[in-house]
Amino acid sequence: MSDELPGLFTRASKLVRAVTDEAMSRHGVRIGQNIMLQVLSETDGLTPGEIAARIGNTVPTIVNTATRMETAGLLVRRRDPDDARLVRLYLTDRAREVYPAVQAERRNIERRMTAMLTDEEQRHLHSALQKIIMALTPAAARKP
Repeated sequence: MSDELPGLFTRASKLVRAVTDEAMSRHGVRIGQNIMLQVLSETDGLTPGEIAARIGNTVPTIVNTATRMETAGLLVRRRDPDDARLVRLYLTDRAREVYPAVQAERRNIERRMTAMLTDEEQRHLHSALQKIIMALTPAAARKP
């Protein structure tokens, strides 16, 4: 296995995804849905476009995730009362019930990921990842 950065990122990403998917599935949530749960718990009733902009994803991906979440009973879609062309996404009571457990799982995963790092290394890792994301994000997609 290569120790070049792309190889290390790929290995780390696969491990984080597997651990996260296992943890989320214990609560009836799939990987990726936990992020939408977080966003909608902060601001319920966003449009798919608004969610996509907040998390740096595409609208079709958000729509597909919303469809799966709706099927799982985690959210409902409602037409915007002021603009019927828009659909807004709202968490269900079930989603609000599982959200604290999902957040606890995320905190536990982060603790596991950083258990061997000093506080300074954790700060550097956080900063470095933000810079890498910025460097690889197309200019048009960057948040102002």
